[in-house]
Order: sequence, then C-alpha cells, then structure tokens
Amino acid sequence: MNLGFTKHDSRETVQRNRQILVSTLLGEREKELWPLVTLRQIHSDLIHVVSKVPDEMLAGDGLVTSTPGVLLAVETADCLPIILLDPKRRAVGVFHAGWRGTAKRIVEKGVGEMRKNFGSRPRDLKAAIGPGIRACCYQVGQELREIFEAQFPYSGELFREVKESDPIREKYPLLFLSARPPGHGPLLETLYLDLPEANRRQLLTAGLASKNICDLGECTSCRRELFFSHRADRGITGRMMAVVGLRG
Repeated sequence: MNLGFTKHDSRETVQRNRQILVSTLLGEREKELWPLVTLRQIHSDLIHVVSKVPDEMLAGDGLVTSTPGVLLAVETADCLPIILLDPKRRAVGVFHAGWRGTAKRIVEKGVGEMRKNFGSRPRDLKAAIGPGIRACCYQVGQELREIFEAQFPYSGELFREVKESDPIREKYPLLFLSARPPGHGPLLETLYLDLPEANRRQLLTAGLASKNICDLGECTSCRRELFFSHRADRGITGRMMAVVGLRG
C-alpha cells in the first residue's frame, strides 16, 4: 500500500493505491470529485494556501485550506504527519515535520498561517500527530542537539542520553579506577530525539490546549509490520500519507 512515487515501486501501482485510499475515505461515488493535492517535499517551513488544485506541483511541507472538496496530503516514512483542524472557522492543514521542519517550527508557523488566512483562534484548533519515528528509536548526533538548543528553551527535555553498556566494566569496576590505558576511557553516549514531543511543545507554544492535541503514539521504526520506516528499512521503503479535507 505504498502511496509515494518512489524508485522502488511502479507509478501505476502507486496511482491505484491512492485511488483505494480516496475511495476508502469518501466512497466510490465521491472519489473522482475530490482531487488529491500533494507536495514536492523539501524538509522546509514553506506552507501553501490552497483554494483550488494548483496547475503544477508545489514545493514545500505544509498545506492549508478552507475550501471544501479538496484533499490535502503529505507523505511520510519516519517524519511526522501533523493535521490541524479548525471546526469553528472550517479550515484544515497538514504538515510534514522531520527534524529540519521541526527545527524551523513548521507546525507553529502552520498555526500562524491558519490565523492569518482564516481567522483561526489557536484555542479552537485541534491537532493530530500521526505515526513517526519516536524517542525509542530516533538516534541522532550531538550537532542536532546544538541546533535545537539554539532554537528552543525546552530542548533539554527533547533528548534522551543512553550510555553504551560494558559488561566487563560492570563486573570488574576496580579495574577501571587506575590510569586509563587504551579501552578504559569513558563510555560513549548515544542521543535520542523525541520528535513528537518537540512538535507538541510547538503546538502548545502556538496557543493550542493540551487536551486538543492527540498523539497517536506509534513508532514507525518499531512497528514495521504496520508502517514504512526509511531508517529501519535502510531507504528501500514506501510512503504513507496523511490526508485531510472539508466536506461542503
């Protein structure tokens, strides 16, 4: 059920899968009436306002609309899909948030775009955070922590440090109290980033109520039987799709 035009799948198969998706959402009679608007995703903070089907594919990582009858979609395979809904002003948005988009505050800016274009009030917005790689599996480098530290005052709460285990050191700790010969240095630490929490905090900062933020809680890397994972599948994988639209 790959929904992305990747080099590992045929275009015809992906088009058929997309038709299955739309007909499952809307039913056979309506599927031809709802165009699917996607993006050439570039790990950015670019957000487009959609009032009709664009003449050519847009480049960016966010789409918002108040126009009924259009399906907005982003593709993911570890990055987070995030959907915003304004039930009062009748507007929706969908965003692709990997670490780059998150560092650029794409979902926080998405709230701002909905305020600017549709008059949305953050307290009215509801958000859904879909499947993505989570803190249990998302190992990153120190340079990423430095990027987030420069952006977010709460960055210390987004990273988890894990020291490598050493069974010999644990069994014979006294051997490692003397001068350090080779191999006796400090254990290396690995870092894990909590990408969903980073985006949840952005939504809170933007003014959403905590009760209005729903995090599905699923890790794409852990649940490979259910989801595509670019990292766990070593790049040979498909794409999932987060889709949102307004009925008339």
